[in-house]
Amino acid sequence: MRRSAVILLILVSLSAEAIAADTKPATPAGKPARSTVDPALEAAHAKEDIKRHRTIAAAHEAAANCLESGRDEEVCNADLAKACQGIAYGKYCGMKHPD
Repeated sequence: MRRSAVILLILVSLSAEAIAADTKPATPAGKPARSTVDPALEAAHAKEDIKRHRTIAAAHEAAANCLESGRDEEVCNADLAKACQGIAYGKYCGMKHPD
């Protein structure tokens, strides 16, 4: 019985420590961090990103049409890879995000 009481005491103290560790300190919220990225560069990056998404979407649409026409999947995937060359990676045209 004494052993059970000791184990129970340990479990209770561990759970109390875990709860205390999860609480956030009460500090006043400061101003949010300002972005150091030039808004003009950010806008240009967003435009370029949109252009790449549309190019890849068009390539995927062409691949879907290719498959619908009954052509072999390997042929359609090869066409997809060619259409995405330089802006995407992999066999299935995943978009590259330059950071």
